[in-house]
Amino acid sequence: MFRLKEHNTNVKTEILAGMTTFLTMVYIVIVNPVILADAGVPFDQVFLATIISAAVGTLWMGLFANYPIAIAPGMGLNAFFTYTVVISSNGEINYITAFSAVFIAGLFFVILSLTPLRKKLIEIIPENLKHGITAGIGLFIAFIGLRLSGLVEAHPQNLVKLGDLTSAPVLLTLFGLLITLILTVMKVYGALFYGMIATGIVAFFTGQLKFEAKLMQLPSLPEGIIVWNPAVALMDVFQYGMLGIVISFLLVTLFDTTGTMIGVAKQAGLMKGNKMPRAKQALLADSVATTVGAMFGTSPTSAYIESSAGVAVGGRTGLTSVTVAILFIIAAFFGPLVSSLSSVAAITAPALIIVGSLMISAVKHIDWDSFDEAFPAFIIILTMPLTSSIATGIELGFILYPLLKIFKGQARNVHPLLYIFAALFLYQLLFLPH
Repeated sequence: MFRLKEHNTNVKTEILAGMTTFLTMVYIVIVNPVILADAGVPFDQVFLATIISAAVGTLWMGLFANYPIAIAPGMGLNAFFTYTVVISSNGEINYITAFSAVFIAGLFFVILSLTPLRKKLIEIIPENLKHGITAGIGLFIAFIGLRLSGLVEAHPQNLVKLGDLTSAPVLLTLFGLLITLILTVMKVYGALFYGMIATGIVAFFTGQLKFEAKLMQLPSLPEGIIVWNPAVALMDVFQYGMLGIVISFLLVTLFDTTGTMIGVAKQAGLMKGNKMPRAKQALLADSVATTVGAMFGTSPTSAYIESSAGVAVGGRTGLTSVTVAILFIIAAFFGPLVSSLSSVAAITAPALIIVGSLMISAVKHIDWDSFDEAFPAFIIILTMPLTSSIATGIELGFILYPLLKIFKGQARNVHPLLYIFAALFLYQLLFLPH
């Protein structure tokens, strides 16, 4: 089924690769509930929804596309959901309504993935804006990690200041960050996960981490299925002015997922020239996972760059992905353990900071010598963490880019769809909640 011999691999190698990939990305089952909890989503709901979406997307990738690529709720998109869509609405949009936007975005993804339009949309967006979005999200995620851990605090004049470095939570965060950094530079697969485990052990012996009476239980969904009716979800999108939010979900996931898939496929030697075989089935994996995830209660999914860890140890087929999916399903029975770990910010904050540092590396690909290309990317990077809004950063960048091109005399070099995006985003900033 997986054509192992054709790809010069075997069952043992594929299972080992799947375990490696799982260990590098399992931090998401702890971090995702922590971030979405700020939006009011119950822990058990997010925990199981995270696993359901990861299992569905990764199984689809393995069984239908036969790629060693794992799918799970994306970092950055969960922060966007919580801090931009829900919290910044000042009570106008609750998490149930916000999941309507994710659900509609997921359905759009499915439609786009079934047509050549998804590929076309990716091609027309300027490369410098894509890199700016990735870097901006990285800074935003790192800032969230610093804030949650207490490494930075609110300040009445300067907005932020350095936190109390002698406090127990901050000291624990610094320890966790140092351990994770050491494991990362030593190229230990699963460094983020092992770093959290080491931090958790120290937190337990210092009294900052307390476990419940049981560490395992049958998984549950306290809210059941949150959204399922496309008509009702679409009404919510227009009633609460979430069109720009849906577009932002679409754009960020388009770039993130497709770029990751191509990168991992290249690493595994699975590309045929510049084309990705079975691309439609691969693109459908995250589309379906996003839709299913929204129904149960999690933010949009994405292909995980951590899949490259499994490829590095020999993963070449969908059997790697199937292994990852099975391990996620097993993790569903350890909800109390994960809940205890996620209650200590210092355990998850180092992972957020380091993921942010990995994403900010995209700035090296920006053409800083062309001001009309660089400044829109710079605005995206600058405004995402400062406004606590990924959508606002994207909107400002997409408005400025065609505007600068017009005055440079290169209006014809900008695809017409970019002008449409600019007009929609300008309307969103001026007249709709954001």
